[in-house]
Amino acid sequence: MMELPRKVLVGQGVIGDLGIFVKDLGPVSRVLIVTGPHVKQKVGRKVEESLSSSGLTATWFVAENSTKEVAEQIAKKANSEIVSYIIGLGGGKSVDLSKLAAFYSGIPFVSVPTSASHDGMSSPFASIKGLDKPYSFVARPPAGILADVDVIADAPRRLILSGCGDLVAKITAVKDWELARDDKGEYYGRYAASLALLGAEMFIENASRWKDCTADDVREIVEALISGGVAAGIAGSSRPCSGSEHLVSHALDLIAPNKGLHGEKCGIGTILMSKLHGLDWEKIVIALKSIGSPSTAGELGIDAPTLAKAIVMAPSIRPERYTILSKVKLTEKDALELIRSAEVA
Repeated sequence: MMELPRKVLVGQGVIGDLGIFVKDLGPVSRVLIVTGPHVKQKVGRKVEESLSSSGLTATWFVAENSTKEVAEQIAKKANSEIVSYIIGLGGGKSVDLSKLAAFYSGIPFVSVPTSASHDGMSSPFASIKGLDKPYSFVARPPAGILADVDVIADAPRRLILSGCGDLVAKITAVKDWELARDDKGEYYGRYAASLALLGAEMFIENASRWKDCTADDVREIVEALISGGVAAGIAGSSRPCSGSEHLVSHALDLIAPNKGLHGEKCGIGTILMSKLHGLDWEKIVIALKSIGSPSTAGELGIDAPTLAKAIVMAPSIRPERYTILSKVKLTEKDALELIRSAEVA
């Protein structure tokens, strides 16, 4: 089953059109906005004015933490106040909380990202703490996505660079998916794979130009990330967007917490897994370096032995997900040699 966003708006200054955007999605009178304290202070007034001018009543839920319990609180509040939509306003935390709350409550949600650090703004998968697993799981895709390029460009540059790491990860994610098709007979969707790869290819081709982070550059990156999330919705799984490189990132979350952003670790994982697949990994290194995104684990404060442990641990994170790491079964010594040969630590 494919669940896709019904409407997507990307542009400069479009945060002021949020009220009209939500009303166009269907009958609505009351909404619940999920955000963080910093984002509310930054764009809260504009959001309230836009919703009010469209005749909509809004209540706020300011989340300090991203946990299952908080998502349950949001769902309860949304149901008790009989809102028509939950609006996730902010970075990955607010959007993922809204996504899970929408899943729990049965109320649709609208994604309004204020940063572009990964493709979660459009995917049906949520990454929440306290769920006894370090990876994303199926929740609910957004009914609509409104991405204001000016707001996203104003976020810390490191976040957009992390988004580029998540873009390039599609190269090894799709390669792992092809491997699962060939070795295990797993379903492989050529269209979803091609759509996901398109964003990665755009990054490789435009990384040196995107380093300036002009409004046009940010728009292209955001559109590519949205397309990646939509590819996952088409596939019905995260296969086109998440493979062995994501498993390495998730393993690092467990053994080296708070070291680097998700997309940064995925970018480094992509270098390693590309080399393992026999792909042109040096091309990925050049692209990451040219835009200023980390290309070594040392830049994130992660040493070679820790990274080697994460590589060995990675297949156990999702044993049902067949990837190149399932096939080659590296030892820590093998992993250290891979790390050395790819010069990532």
